[in-house]
Amino acid sequence: MVERSLAVVILAAGQGTRMKSSLPKVLHRIGGRSLIAHVLDTAAGLSPSRVITVVRHDRDRVAAAVLEHAPDTVIVDQDATPGTGRAVEQALEALPDDFDGTVVVLSGDVPLVDTVTLDRLVRGHLDGGRAMTLLSAIFDNPTGLGRILRSPEGAVTGIVEEKDADEAQRRITEINGGIYVFARRAVQDALAQIDTNNAQGEKYLTDAAARILSGGGAVEAVATDDPWLIAGVNDRAQLAQAGRELNARIVRAHQRAGVTIQDPTTTWIDADVSIAADVEILPGTFLQGATSIAADAIIGPDTTLVDCEVAEGVRIRRSEATLAVFAAGAEVGPFAFIRPGTELGAQGKIGAFVETKNAKIGDGSKVPHLSYVGDATIGTGSNIGAGTIFANYDGVKKHQSTVGDGVRVGSKNVLIAPVTIEDGTYTAAGTVVRKNVPSGALALNVAPQRNIEGWVAEHRPGTSTAEAAARSTGTAAE
Repeated sequence: MVERSLAVVILAAGQGTRMKSSLPKVLHRIGGRSLIAHVLDTAAGLSPSRVITVVRHDRDRVAAAVLEHAPDTVIVDQDATPGTGRAVEQALEALPDDFDGTVVVLSGDVPLVDTVTLDRLVRGHLDGGRAMTLLSAIFDNPTGLGRILRSPEGAVTGIVEEKDADEAQRRITEINGGIYVFARRAVQDALAQIDTNNAQGEKYLTDAAARILSGGGAVEAVATDDPWLIAGVNDRAQLAQAGRELNARIVRAHQRAGVTIQDPTTTWIDADVSIAADVEILPGTFLQGATSIAADAIIGPDTTLVDCEVAEGVRIRRSEATLAVFAAGAEVGPFAFIRPGTELGAQGKIGAFVETKNAKIGDGSKVPHLSYVGDATIGTGSNIGAGTIFANYDGVKKHQSTVGDGVRVGSKNVLIAPVTIEDGTYTAAGTVVRKNVPSGALALNVAPQRNIEGWVAEHRPGTSTAEAAARSTGTAAE
């Protein structure tokens, strides 16, 4: 971006009643971020000297969310006078008196506008020496939107809100996109002349166009051929539409960067996810939060990763993982549930119907199937048999289990934490490990098996089992 004296004003004071929600409209999320977080990130891309967000409805929640995402943002409270014009007027009062630069005005519920478009709009505004430049679009059905008024020669003469438009004006198809660039002094002087004498009883920012023109300032509307850039979110249906469009753009960007995505329509990727080239994403995959995936990994189908770190060559299928780390060549699933704090080492395996939590599983170690591993550390090259449970909770506190290198834990074991199984150790199938196991030992506590001959015939006569036993022992004829 070129160096310039630039401020950005984000309008986020509205109630958003059509959302039918207790959550402020601008805090609803698409692509892993709130609507206003998308706008804040776009504003930051312009490298402005100041970003101002105007709040009113549920101001504490909105202000807290804004400051959490962009701590340097200036929060301005809109007073009882309604309208976007009043919101911008108060935002201008938060600028230094000697600020004589350019002011970009954005809406907190228009999440898809991008920095490239805004930078181009600002450059054109400055190069043209204008007092006001706005983004417009041509809509076949402009119902509900403000219209751009032009002279027969094509010059902008004003903007009219639909509720204040006459029939001829409502037939205009060029609409106001609600994204503006102003010269600070020009818009400040214009807003001082605007009242609330209109159909909605509001101080319209759009009325600034006519005031600026009457004072001899230049105004231009620049039409975009991408209507999604100015698409606002006013209800849940529009929220879903904007989310789908954002996701489609994110998916395309990854595909063009060398990621294979087999089915874009069933693949959802948050804005903060990073994916290297030569990753393959299979259908039904959700990549969320700050997930990062290195080259040659294969993810999916039907997999959800939230804030996960995935190294080269990892294979994860039909599983769900949150706040987990998978080292190179690791394999996960199908149907694994990976909870926060799991770290799977290189060439390690977490297999079918395994749940892990706060588990450090070393290089080459495997938990192949039907097990729970919680609050545990497993060394390298160890194997956890099917049906094993790390019993980490005593009803009050969680305790840690440690399994060393080269350990073979038998099937259907229960490890009662806290307990340590040292390197090079075996445990027999069905063992309940209550005491530490020294290196090189075999741990077992199974009682000798006892067979009671004839028990089925005596206690379950007439059953299909008794009949099968009789046939096997040759007593059926008797």
